[in-house]
Amino acid sequence: MDGVGDAELLRRHVGGDRDAFGELFRRHRGRLWAVAVRTLADPEDAAEALQDAMIKAYQAAGTFRGGSAVTTWLHRIVVNACLDRIRAAGRRPTVPLPEDGREPVPAAPASADPQQAALRIAVHRALAELPFEHRAVLVYIDMLGYPVEEVAAILKVRPGTVKSRASRARKRLAASLPEFDPSAGAALAGNPPGQRGVEPGAGHPTSREEGGR
Repeated sequence: MDGVGDAELLRRHVGGDRDAFGELFRRHRGRLWAVAVRTLADPEDAAEALQDAMIKAYQAAGTFRGGSAVTTWLHRIVVNACLDRIRAAGRRPTVPLPEDGREPVPAAPASADPQQAALRIAVHRALAELPFEHRAVLVYIDMLGYPVEEVAAILKVRPGTVKSRASRARKRLAASLPEFDPSAGAALAGNPPGQRGVEPGAGHPTSREEGGR
């Protein structure tokens, strides 16, 4: 099914093809997982949110009308599932501590500079304390490299709102982390400038690629 577009896969799923939705999820799971785990800052919560989102997408596929790319539709469902978990918990998520009391350390490449690795950990902890609407735009823009217009479509807000939220969020991070440069989004992803912070093999597609699916 490699040559089949996203919209066609969704149509086949609605028509009864048992393999179509699995292929759609396989195609985009890396990016969807990255959004969930970086938004909730807890792998267990992220896995459950992603599962909830995919069940909803599976069941609601017949309601998709093609007003946006299928990937935009899927991402919106994942974001909403994350928000539902945050609301259900009645608090902003924090980076959880293991049972032995030691603070968790996000994985970093063995060759990473210790100072950069420490900054990345501090930034992720501070990010987890931001309101959801601010955290979401930073996850998409600074971690995953999404363009402002697409983030606006996913969150159903104006591009100007996305920009203002991102600006306020970066300022809040800079206020709590003096060593954080708000103009250097790569610090959030832990990647060199220009390299998107997604899983290997799960790079964000171009608008042209998405539009054809």
